Amino acid sequence: MKVLVIGGGGREHAMAWKLSQSPKVTKVFVAPGNGGTALNSKLENVAITDVRELRIWAQAEKISLSVVGPEAPLAAGVVDEFRAHGLRVFGPTQAAAQLESSKAFSKAFMRRHGIPTADYDTFTDPVAAHAFVDRLGAPIVIKADGLAAGKGVVVAMTLKEAHDAVDFMLVDNKYGVTHNEGGARVVIEAFLEGEEASFIVLCDGKNVLALATSQDHKRLKDGDEGPNTGGMGAYSPAPVVTADVHARAMREIILPTIRGMEKDGIPYTGFLYAGLMIDAKGHPKTLEFNCRMGDPETQPILMRLKSDLADVLGAGVDGKLDQIELQWDRRTALGVVMAAHGYPENPRKGDTITGLLADADDAVAFHAGTALKDGVVSVTGGRVLCVTVLADSVKQAQQRAYDVARNIHFDGAQYRRDIGFRALKG
Repeated sequence: MKVLVIGGGGREHAMAWKLSQSPKVTKVFVAPGNGGTALNSKLENVAITDVRELRIWAQAEKISLSVVGPEAPLAAGVVDEFRAHGLRVFGPTQAAAQLESSKAFSKAFMRRHGIPTADYDTFTDPVAAHAFVDRLGAPIVIKADGLAAGKGVVVAMTLKEAHDAVDFMLVDNKYGVTHNEGGARVVIEAFLEGEEASFIVLCDGKNVLALATSQDHKRLKDGDEGPNTGGMGAYSPAPVVTADVHARAMREIILPTIRGMEKDGIPYTGFLYAGLMIDAKGHPKTLEFNCRMGDPETQPILMRLKSDLADVLGAGVDGKLDQIELQWDRRTALGVVMAAHGYPENPRKGDTITGLLADADDAVAFHAGTALKDGVVSVTGGRVLCVTVLADSVKQAQQRAYDVARNIHFDGAQYRRDIGFRALKG
């Protein structure tokens, strides 16, 4: 069968790479794809991003199954458009995707359905927002209400940082984010102590299938220093998600979310990502929901997945996830993100990339912000590559990933040297 992966980042490269391994898949298209998917002879890029145009193309090409990677097409209603014309697609509808596309919708939903999360309030008035910051004090979290490509969250450790973030997001609206009713809006919430983890599941409207656990590294620099980013690396499995934490997350967060969406008349299908904060007692709270797999968590998770991804996604579309049991490689997968000069605020584009190795069973450099032209791969975005490997331990995976990364060159490349440090410390 022919399969379409919608998106052009590292997550989509990993999905396409995994789907191409299925004996049932004859062709994998990626729209729009990137330099890495262009380099892979088993994949074919499709230079279409408009939702309606892509649906028309998918019909003409007789695509059997589509999967949506990033948040923007979900928020634009690509699943609704495809389904309305009889195309099988795995992902949430536009209404369901509000769990990610609107922080205010998500927080109100969690409050309404008793899902553990931080206390918060929502503001469009800067004066009221500044007053709330002063009342709550620092540390405090400021979130732009809308899609900001993983950059719309500021964890302010001082009052000045918090007030600056309010001005940046609400007064100046530097992210250019608008919520579903138009204009700028922020969610301000209490700071939660603990350790973060990514909890990602597949949903078919009723059934839930949990993926392998993973942990992302959001800060730019070693030791979790520097600004927040879209993610500088990840590994799987994550020791912080113990069997007890896993059971609590399913019981207190994931299942109430799926039941709550169904109760609200918005059945949820697709990937659901709960960003968890796990306190010292092992109690998880929800930091945020994403309506997709995480990036860079997807890369190590799919590196460990032994099951046929086409079968898994097909079961998700057909409401049969209860019939699937996932098989996992026992080894650790670890991914190191190589980012462009100036990332996250002002990533430089155009630098040439050299030293890329051929894909191996246990080592792949998944592309995100790259393009291929006349045989030359160059930087087109902030997060450029995610060097992902499999090894018998976190330490060995670390060593292998950094050995590969050191052989890849582009001017101004920056990456953390401590991905997986929490697992080693723990």
